Amino acid sequence: MKMYVVDAFTDELFKGNPAAVCFVSQWPEDELMQNIAMENKFSETAFAIKKSDSNYDLRWFTPGGEIDLCGHATLATGYVIFKNDNENQSKSITFNTKSGPLAVTKKDDLYEMDFPSYDLKPVPVTEAMTAAFGVRPIEAYLGRDLLAIFENEDQITSMEPNQEQLKNLDGLLQNVTAPGKEFDCVSRSFAPKLNVAEDPVCGSGHCHIVPYWAQKLGKGKITAFQASDRSGILYCESQEGIVKLAGHASLYSEGNLTIDL
Repeated sequence: MKMYVVDAFTDELFKGNPAAVCFVSQWPEDELMQNIAMENKFSETAFAIKKSDSNYDLRWFTPGGEIDLCGHATLATGYVIFKNDNENQSKSITFNTKSGPLAVTKKDDLYEMDFPSYDLKPVPVTEAMTAAFGVRPIEAYLGRDLLAIFENEDQITSMEPNQEQLKNLDGLLQNVTAPGKEFDCVSRSFAPKLNVAEDPVCGSGHCHIVPYWAQKLGKGKITAFQASDRSGILYCESQEGIVKLAGHASLYSEGNLTIDL
């Protein structure tokens, strides 16, 4: 099984969000894909089946289970396909996923994805949120994930959340965000329910974050900084029901897994 490791949402190795990308001719057993994801210990491992030059089936596994939407591993998969398929002149790849068809388009050295945006329902700020984050949010919303809004960037960068208490909060992931000093917004994404303490750069999390800031700031295009230790930059655009996420990618490794399917 061919496997690549790509740092997504960065043009520098050892930054951004590392994802493993495996290419298979048919789906392995779910247990095997889960074991590979657990062995890799990245926040996501992607598995792709080629249907045509510009169409692939795609699934994502975290160390804690399969997930329905993942941005950085989708970008990483598109990056590998464009990098290796020199005969494919198409500028866009469509992935068939559990969240429907997702496109990755190559635009110079950026890889742009069209993702569905999440409807955000306002929810009360609770003492449990304050205890989990160590700082009281000023607002909170719920889509697939919890989105907690804070006053300033320093609260985001210095946050040391309680992982066990995060598990008791609503949402699959817990995303925190605030206005940025150099960027439109800064954020971090925590996923202890998926056995991932912090997702270094979370594309699906920005399907919550970007619609919020687009409306708050009154602008369609948002430049977002993920303030994890690895850090990453996302060039985003919010449209009706759609979030466009673009970023760079950098190849770390390629090799073969000694696994017979």
